[in-house]
Amino acid sequence: MSSATVTAKRSSSLRSASLPKWSPWAIAAGSVAAAVGIGLGAGMSNRVEWALIAAILFVLGTFVIAARVEGRRQAKDRVATALVWVAFLLAVIPLVSLIWTTVKRGVKVLDVYFLTHSMGVVADSEAGGGIYHAIIGSLEQVGLATLIGAPIGVLTAIYLVEYGRGALARAVTFFVDVMTGIPSIVAGLFILSLMLMFDMQPFGFAGSLALAILMMPVVVRSTEEMLKLVPNELREASLALGVPKWRTILKVVLPTSLGGITTGIMLAIARIAGETAPILLLVWGNSFINNNPFSGAQQALPLYIYQQYANSSGSTAAYDRAWAASLTLIAFVMILNLVARGIARWKAPKTGR
Repeated sequence: MSSATVTAKRSSSLRSASLPKWSPWAIAAGSVAAAVGIGLGAGMSNRVEWALIAAILFVLGTFVIAARVEGRRQAKDRVATALVWVAFLLAVIPLVSLIWTTVKRGVKVLDVYFLTHSMGVVADSEAGGGIYHAIIGSLEQVGLATLIGAPIGVLTAIYLVEYGRGALARAVTFFVDVMTGIPSIVAGLFILSLMLMFDMQPFGFAGSLALAILMMPVVVRSTEEMLKLVPNELREASLALGVPKWRTILKVVLPTSLGGITTGIMLAIARIAGETAPILLLVWGNSFINNNPFSGAQQALPLYIYQQYANSSGSTAAYDRAWAASLTLIAFVMILNLVARGIARWKAPKTGR
């Protein structure tokens, strides 16, 4: 017997049995089929129950089959992988269902006319009208909130990372943590109390102030984490050359972390774009176009969606407008996230030679 043959036999004896690469797909297909059979046999009409049964059968089937073929140790590894996939699907399926339902029902009235006209004299129960006034209001209110909240948030993060020491820094960190979880209605009530003190009427900028309060802690936290990722060697090299600390922050630290900071600001904008409670308290809504956020009531997309649903009185036209406005708002948030990803990739530090 040649040495090559002996070596091949030894390697084959040392190699343990393993499942084929297509086995997870086969186990998943079998689990789905078994879950459907169990659901139909038990008279379950809810497909969510079928999905949960299929997930349990998939995990159990993976463990049993892998334990018989590959051993218990490898079976535990496959079960952990199966649990990760199950958790992923359980998170994605509701999201896909939500997007599909919104697109399916929102495209009925979403056209150029809908995007370029306001409700005007159209009643909520009547067909027609559009969301142009709501788009203008949302852009102005969110834009003003960003002009207020983003600079304050970035400067606060710079203080905490570069200068903050002692009791003041700990107090600022504590209150930022508290503000991160503050309900949006509380921010709206705070601005409303100020408006009542000065006898002011609802207007768009009041909503911007409440949105800025909600935006600032998100910007502070994201910017703080990005600044901490900047290597201290860069700061020390700049300071060793005699560059002042403020100029080091301006010319070295901020450009290095600009991509992450911009991404955090974009995500904070997406977070406040869908807030309804402060807008309902402070802006009140308006069926007509109001381009001035500092005078008179305005409309906003989240408030428009709520009002169309609440005041529809069973009208199909109002429901269709609410779904179309929801689709527009989702598209707006998606565009912001894509822009944030693009900026983060564009401004990311270059690696390689």
